[in-house]
Amino acid sequence: MHIDLSPDKRYYSIGEVAKAFDVNASLIRFWDNEFDILKPKKNAKGNRMFTPEDIKNLQLIFHLVKERGFTLEGAKTHLKEGQKKTLDKFEIISKLERIKLQLTNIKNEL
Repeated sequence: MHIDLSPDKRYYSIGEVAKAFDVNASLIRFWDNEFDILKPKKNAKGNRMFTPEDIKNLQLIFHLVKERGFTLEGAKTHLKEGQKKTLDKFEIISKLERIKLQLTNIKNEL
């Protein structure tokens, strides 16, 4: 699960988001309906357009539900009770994973 948040791009379609997370668009729509922290805009056709903030929140939901095995209710509770702390931990883990990948690449080039 990785989506490049381009500084030039303000919105991502549901198709782009689903592809980045390797899930069906229906799951993204379901999570949008279930989690209050997701607030995608809708274009004139009614299609969801996700902001970089929505993408970060989706990464957090994906992490809790798919990687850590939380139930939806458990994930909602976890997000409400400790959203800032959870987000900080998630960002630290993400940064460490990127550093590990860079170090592995450097090691392989030696």
